[in-house]
Amino acid sequence: MKYKYYNLSKSKKIRYLIHEKKNRPYIVFLHGFMSDLEGKKPKHFLKFAVKKNYSFLALEYSGHGKSSGKFTSGNISKWTNETSILIKKIIKKNNFILIGSSMGAWISLNQFKIFKNQIKGFLGIGSAPEFLENLMWKKFTKNMKKEITGEGVINLKHGKYEYPITLQLIKDGRKNKILKKIINQKLNITMVHGEKDESVPVTYSRKVLKLFKKAQKKLVIVKNGDHSLSSKKWLKMLTKELNLIL
Repeated sequence: MKYKYYNLSKSKKIRYLIHEKKNRPYIVFLHGFMSDLEGKKPKHFLKFAVKKNYSFLALEYSGHGKSSGKFTSGNISKWTNETSILIKKIIKKNNFILIGSSMGAWISLNQFKIFKNQIKGFLGIGSAPEFLENLMWKKFTKNMKKEITGEGVINLKHGKYEYPITLQLIKDGRKNKILKKIINQKLNITMVHGEKDESVPVTYSRKVLKLFKKAQKKLVIVKNGDHSLSSKKWLKMLTKELNLIL
């Protein structure tokens, strides 16, 4: 297991986790909003990749984890672009399977227009495309909208966490609408969603599956499952589904 840094510019570094196996396809893990590579999922999927003789890549978007940059300067366009750059530089022409957790599923969907035939499978976990508009902005009160419009940022409490949500992030999300697109690649896709996900409704995984017109599709709703699905039992279930995609 190796953490490395990729220099996007003189002042911007992206931290990533890599395991390379010559001439083998990659498993690419994309984490969620304000997450990083210190959680259980990236390490679990890395171990799985090593066991199955696959290459592996996971990265922290700018403003996340130990990558440089301010979180409040980031947005879906930037994080999508950073992901595309690393895939081009590291994976090159190799095939890969995407795993997108929460916002990572949105970033994953944005890769399809760039890499098309290289993507051979997709596993979504609590997928949250377009969450900024539908699960944040539309649910903000008038006062909240007034605050974010005036100040440019609002601190949003959710469970144990507080998220600084910027107006530019919300606006950029509108430029990254994906749920009315059609993706015609033939591949295996599984969406896994916790039945008791309090952050993102199961309908979002259903919406993702509708985008793919020619894929072999599957929806797994995890009984009593939460948003992260990071317990030992659920991680085992996720790798079982990933194995079926492979």
